[in-house]
Amino acid sequence: MAGDPLVIAGRSFESRLIVGTGKYKDVAETERAIDASGAEIVTVALRRVDLGDRSGGSLMSLLARKKWLVLPNSAGCYTADDAVRTLRLARELGLGSSSGAGPMVKLEVIGDARTLYPDNGQTLSAAEQLVKEGFVVLPYCTDDPVVCKKLEDVGCAAVMPLAAPIGSGLGIRNPHNLELILEQATVPVIVDAGVGTASDAAVAMELGCHGVLMNTAIAHAKNPALMAEAMREGVTAGRKAFLAGRMPRQRYASASSPTAGLVGDGG
Repeated sequence: MAGDPLVIAGRSFESRLIVGTGKYKDVAETERAIDASGAEIVTVALRRVDLGDRSGGSLMSLLARKKWLVLPNSAGCYTADDAVRTLRLARELGLGSSSGAGPMVKLEVIGDARTLYPDNGQTLSAAEQLVKEGFVVLPYCTDDPVVCKKLEDVGCAAVMPLAAPIGSGLGIRNPHNLELILEQATVPVIVDAGVGTASDAAVAMELGCHGVLMNTAIAHAKNPALMAEAMREGVTAGRKAFLAGRMPRQRYASASSPTAGLVGDGG
């Protein structure tokens, strides 16, 4: 939204929607969906893409010719060491370059193969090392206020708590925890994982989250490009609603029109 940028480590982005590049049926569909989303940051799993394939129809060729900021991620890593090595490779390839700062990367260290929940201890260890090496670190984590505070304290440029398990589409399962995280955070809070539709994205933004990251919700929609457009509008609407400030909740009805001076009231 113009005049209200998302700022990460000093860099401004007009869009508050970050999207992934996986799970689409082909590269052409990927491009249509990302264009429709209006996203300026796209994330790519280094372990799940052929980094050497720069042919015309490859994902890497698409990323090279577009103006998106490519946010490399360590999806598929189960230890801090693996995640750090993977993201060092991204730096060597020139991915995640961020003007005025080190490479911007999405840190994921998975702790459970079935739920894809993160290993918070390994994530914290990897984050600390990557920050020391000059990376701009955006860590995927559980919606735990204590973990988010620790990640911020070691120097992460944002925190990215999940809304629900990756790819589940269950939406915001614990808004209270997100509110607690937002109350204490001094860096952007970006919901990562679990969003299923545009209303989920809007709810995250209405709570005060600074952005939303998603992949499956768009890629697995019947019409990915149309869903991407809906997500774009949902994020914008939710942000506007947050800035506007919602009316207080009330237990009983409140008349929309003034009651003073009604016909027959004897006034």
